[in-house]
Amino acid sequence: MTSELTKNLFLVKQNIGMFKAANSFDIYDPLTSNLELVCREENLGFFTKFLRFTNFKVFTPFSVSIRSKNGNQIICLKRNASLGFSPIVIFDEKNMPIGKLKPKIRIGGAKIEIQDMSNTVLATLTGNLIGWDFKIKENNLEIAMISKKWAGIGKELFTSADNYILKIDDSVPNNSNLRPLILSSVLCIDFLLKNK
Repeated sequence: MTSELTKNLFLVKQNIGMFKAANSFDIYDPLTSNLELVCREENLGFFTKFLRFTNFKVFTPFSVSIRSKNGNQIICLKRNASLGFSPIVIFDEKNMPIGKLKPKIRIGGAKIEIQDMSNTVLATLTGNLIGWDFKIKENNLEIAMISKKWAGIGKELFTSADNYILKIDDSVPNNSNLRPLILSSVLCIDFLLKNK
């Protein structure tokens, strides 16, 4: 487990740009304002870029690398083209699959199951589809919270930029396999729930 994933507080900031098809985020330590990780969607194909500007963008495949400041991959999130609720597979720094994020339909809100590679549910992310606060629970105990951080009324009204604060509870061990999956789930809020 890399040292970047042992922190308990993260600011996940979406990078914005006109006519930008690729997903791009920066992850900061909100206490120091230091850039900790960069998240980029690399090698986006022409057809996928085109579909990202249509109503079909939620069905497009994606592959997003979360890298340290020196460029080393820490986590990679991948999903194939999808017509339904296909899972996002999470890979570690050695490109070994470590878990999945599986969206589920839930009356009155959003739900993403955090699973291991044998489809065992490790934790669940839930939230209100029109709200900005999400909780991650393991065995009905809250282990992390994600909340929307407003960047200013003008910026929020005229762009689709989303900024989130992730707070992981001290009860989650620093070497827990849940940590990379919890961090990945923040990006999936944007990919799966907010871009529809």
